[in-house]
Amino acid sequence: MTLKERYTKEIAPALAKEFGIANALAVPKISAITVSIGASQGLKDPKFFETAENVLARITGQRAVKTKAKQSIASFKIRKGMVVGLRVTMRGPRMWHFLEKLLRVTFPRIRDFRGITTKHVDARGNISVGFREFLSFPEIRPDEVERVHGLEVTVSNTAGDRAKGIALLRALGFPFND
Repeated sequence: MTLKERYTKEIAPALAKEFGIANALAVPKISAITVSIGASQGLKDPKFFETAENVLARITGQRAVKTKAKQSIASFKIRKGMVVGLRVTMRGPRMWHFLEKLLRVTFPRIRDFRGITTKHVDARGNISVGFREFLSFPEIRPDEVERVHGLEVTVSNTAGDRAKGIALLRALGFPFND
């Protein structure tokens, strides 16, 4: 049973019952997953963006969008309009596939992984998890990597508050340690 099927058949009815939600459309659900890379290294090395774009495309199956600076910051040597990161936003079937891969393959492959703290969940119920290196994703083979960099995965949902968001994420299988 896929994660989406499990959500519709088991998790959504359980959440509706737990929070007393009568309307099926009001039950919290995952709306989008964003994978992003901050390009602090790319400011010095122009080849970094090419490598990071390739990594994001292999991990997510989509092309990355370049994010640009909104204002100039002299202390960081950033000018307005300069590319400062890369981002991919997934929705629909690709989002569910990525979430399943994240929970079942990527988290177990992280060395010395002790779970995620609930401090990563914001007031609206969304969670952001940072990875120091992208080697735990199954599409990346360590022997073909030139430079290792970090990335951040943000799972957005329609929960609206922290308690509902944590309940949804726990039901989906996020490995919380507290």
